[in-house]
Amino acid sequence: MDSTRIADAARGLRHVFLRDLLLEAAIGVYAQEHGRTQRIRVNVDLGVTDDGGRPQSRASVGADDLTRVVDYAVVAARVRQIVGAGHVQLVETLAERLAEACLEDSRVQLARVRVEKLDVLPGGASAGVEVERRRPT
Repeated sequence: MDSTRIADAARGLRHVFLRDLLLEAAIGVYAQEHGRTQRIRVNVDLGVTDDGGRPQSRASVGADDLTRVVDYAVVAARVRQIVGAGHVQLVETLAERLAEACLEDSRVQLARVRVEKLDVLPGGASAGVEVERRRPT
């Protein structure tokens, strides 16, 4: 199996994602990073079950109802709330907090979060970290 692939019919997982959320964050360990914000990019990939995690066939699409799925707008709002909550020293800490928050929804089985600091490396696009956390089985 491709380790970057999340959607999996056999396991009843769908892939819910947020791409390229550009936010201002109070983040960094260095003195010049304190007392100001800097641009970050956040990407979130979630492996989500619904209907008890049973594999879905075309015939069992389910109700066209927002309450039966993980709402990406709610996930985005939670990301913004955590990023805006105050200074964090490490991108690793921020990524872990975001993944933990995603796993609060019992339908989320896997959370992969990438946090990139932009504008920090002369000549480079970004520096950051990606973490993947799974719900204990």
